[in-house]
Amino acid sequence: MNGEKKKALELMALRLRRDLIEMIGVGAAGHLGGSSSLAETMAVLYFHVMRFSAESLKDPGRDRLVLSKGHAALIQYAALCEAGCFPRSELKRVKTLNGLLQGHPDISIPGIEAVTGSLGQGLSVALGMALALRLDKIPARVYAVMGDGEQSEGQIWEAAMAAANFKVDSLTAFLDWNKVQATGATKDIFAIPNLAEKWTSFGWEVFTVDGHDIAAIHRGIERSQNVRGKPSLVILDTVKGKCFSFAEGNAAYHNGVLTEETYARALGELEELKARIENG
Repeated sequence: MNGEKKKALELMALRLRRDLIEMIGVGAAGHLGGSSSLAETMAVLYFHVMRFSAESLKDPGRDRLVLSKGHAALIQYAALCEAGCFPRSELKRVKTLNGLLQGHPDISIPGIEAVTGSLGQGLSVALGMALALRLDKIPARVYAVMGDGEQSEGQIWEAAMAAANFKVDSLTAFLDWNKVQATGATKDIFAIPNLAEKWTSFGWEVFTVDGHDIAAIHRGIERSQNVRGKPSLVILDTVKGKCFSFAEGNAAYHNGVLTEETYARALGELEELKARIENG
């Protein structure tokens, strides 16, 4: 990846975060923390790595992304909007009765591949897609994005064993290791130590990267694409609420409410970061 592309993707990640803030708005609860921690990953996947476009949503050969941590849907909606899958006007109607975009992903939304929530089912769905593509001899890749909180769900580990057993090397999973879930630090609620070693023991190839470093994320994905005979996991070492000083590492913004003050502060901090990247 050259410097120009890296800069463009860094700016895209900030644009996705701005869309995220505008979708949440003032006075309504929204999943800021776990959405913002995925901004760089969504930018790299949708705008550099995946065979994906608004014109190819029904193409059998498209790459697929399943957001297992479905509560972070807003950051995926932002990426799909920037990719031209639906009008920007929909961002103002999130979680309304007449709006297209609801609180969790739904297949009625252009670009969404599966209905997901917070119960660890997305990896199983992604595995099923990858197996079906293999049966149909379609060389597409499937990506699944999990949270660290959902690692306590048994279905995750059933899917992990099955993917390794069937040697599904077209499947790359991501673990958003932001270390905070809905009510506090993940380690204090349901500690799962040694995540990399645990997934390795289940038969996966594991890479750990800085989840806010565009180039590092891209290298992790490239390495996963070269793995043969087993699925891959990219552990994203991230900060919940990244880029918003009042939300970073703060469980209150897992699904928090923005005031007029914090809304303006969030947009201001994004503008400062944008100027730094453009002038950098």
